[in-house]
Amino acid sequence: MAVQVLRVDAQHIDTVASLFDAYRGFYGQPSNLTQSRAFIAERIARDESVIFLAEDVTGAALGFVQLFPTFSSIDAHRTWLLGDLFTTPEARGRGVATQLMNSARAFALLTGAKGMTLETATDNLVAQRLYESLGYVRDEGYYTYCLDLKKS
Repeated sequence: MAVQVLRVDAQHIDTVASLFDAYRGFYGQPSNLTQSRAFIAERIARDESVIFLAEDVTGAALGFVQLFPTFSSIDAHRTWLLGDLFTTPEARGRGVATQLMNSARAFALLTGAKGMTLETATDNLVAQRLYESLGYVRDEGYYTYCLDLKKS
């Protein structure tokens, strides 16, 4: 499958918002295209994330990956949090996610980052296999803690 991966700017907001809404649905969130669009538009407008979009030769959207900048105090270097990866059902198993991940990696290297981190659901075995096939190593030394400020 011929795929083009490009960095998203304001002209791609509606396309990415639709994919982002489907991504949220994959994780059990109700569809809310207005909220999804606002979230993506704000990230782009504030330069708070970097998004890569995969399209086929006709320009049909196949998936996206979203990176958030962060830093490692221990290593004193920039890192990137790979926050979101999604491909359409039609694109799965065709190497699109790998191309998106490789584009994210190339971008991180270009920015001088020391590394990239990501999280996935413990039952998302397909994603875990992809990440491990690309050299990601599951962290066994740290626990992730979350504080829900909307509930506390």
